[in-house]
Amino acid sequence: MNTNYSLGLHEIGNDCYAYLQPDGGWGYSNAGLVVGNGQSLLVDTLFDLKLTASMLESMKAVTASAPIGTVVNTHANGDHCYGNQLVKDANIVASAATAHEMTEVPPAMLAALNKAPGEVGDLFRSFFGDFDFDGIDLALPTQTFTGQLTVKVGERDIELIEVGPAHTAGDTIAYVPSARTVYTGDILFIGGAPIVWAGPLENWIAACDLINSLDVDVVVPGHGPLTDKDGVSRVREYLSFVLTEASARQEQGMDAFDAAREICADILGDPNKSFATWKEFGRISVNVDTVYRSKNANHKSPDVVEQFRRMAELERQH
Repeated sequence: MNTNYSLGLHEIGNDCYAYLQPDGGWGYSNAGLVVGNGQSLLVDTLFDLKLTASMLESMKAVTASAPIGTVVNTHANGDHCYGNQLVKDANIVASAATAHEMTEVPPAMLAALNKAPGEVGDLFRSFFGDFDFDGIDLALPTQTFTGQLTVKVGERDIELIEVGPAHTAGDTIAYVPSARTVYTGDILFIGGAPIVWAGPLENWIAACDLINSLDVDVVVPGHGPLTDKDGVSRVREYLSFVLTEASARQEQGMDAFDAAREICADILGDPNKSFATWKEFGRISVNVDTVYRSKNANHKSPDVVEQFRRMAELERQH
């Protein structure tokens, strides 16, 4: 497996490629390219038009003779779909839940937050200030599915498997059996903590188990370096730990953010935990809140601005 974690297009064998964006933090996502018989399938676009254009330029050595005819959006977060307008002539495929969720966080919303005055603008620029959301006209999926869908690239089968709601409302993985490769979207963050916007965590844990049941050697995460089944298992371990610890504190009546603070300190204070050194550890506040919400329909989650404020606060405190 190619272990070179550097910006750009990486051949990973069997006419499959990964486009990697170190360091894999907020907004710096990965994408994929699968080639077969003079055609290509693109897995995800990037967060803005400049980044997506650079990616597509880097792929021209491959796509000049195998044009991109199909695009798969693994989920609705903008760093995996905001560049769609640059490939809008292709058939854009996503789960029905993803297609619906794309309409809920338009690029103009993030552009406005990045330009907001005062504390809110400062907060969002600290996460997304590297990106330019102006001029994005989000191209929505032209084909949707629920459950599973097999798409063809030449004679190759790519199996799209819906595993959400988990990270978002409609997460999809793209499995290429002929290459023993899977593109996971944000079901995997490698080297950084996952963030469970939708949940429940049980669904995400089940998605990890599904990936590990597949015949795969190469796993392309949504963020971070290429990995294998061991990387999947480490993400599963983190999610299981958070689920257990948050559930116990919820049963004790502890406030969700207090629980997140306590669990965060526990993780960072234990070097024996494989996830103790992961970046973006402040995401634990969202993850704990999602556990609370999924176990109690009356639990009221904070708005998105407060969610980001809490993540930033935890990371400042440690």
